[in-house]
Amino acid sequence: MKKIITAILFIIPISLLAESIQFSDSIPVIRSKPVYRMVTTRTPYQECWNEQVPVNNTNSNSGTVGALIGGVAGGIIGHQVGGGGGKTAATVGGAILGTLIGKNLSDQNNNAGTTTYTTQRKCVTKYNESQQRKFIGYKNVGNYKGRTIIKYSNRPLNRIVLHVFINY
Repeated sequence: MKKIITAILFIIPISLLAESIQFSDSIPVIRSKPVYRMVTTRTPYQECWNEQVPVNNTNSNSGTVGALIGGVAGGIIGHQVGGGGGKTAATVGGAILGTLIGKNLSDQNNNAGTTTYTTQRKCVTKYNESQQRKFIGYKNVGNYKGRTIIKYSNRPLNRIVLHVFINY
């Protein structure tokens, strides 16, 4: 039992002394070289032109108006032609036939005209690409206890500062 208490009393102070040490050191730079990378820039621009586009000249109401006028005229003519009990059938038949003829004539007159055009502006977005070499910084290289240390900076360095941590 005495041995266990002695061992505990000996181990506790030693474990309390366990620490870490940190300090700064600097090493000379062996080589310092500029670092570049390629950067692609895309600049948009528009290519535009005028284009002639046909205009639809058909008037949707004119076909309806033609059919209506044709139906009335056909009904009147059918009423004049028919006699007796067939007068109603002749009126209805004349109205139907007049409607079809009026609609067809109206559509033909609308499509027989000259086609007109209007000018529309059309554009497409395209891109100009250019590549440039852009300066990033300096790659500074040094050696510390057999290891290669690399530090990037915006200017060439003479020395690299190290922060060393030792735990025991």
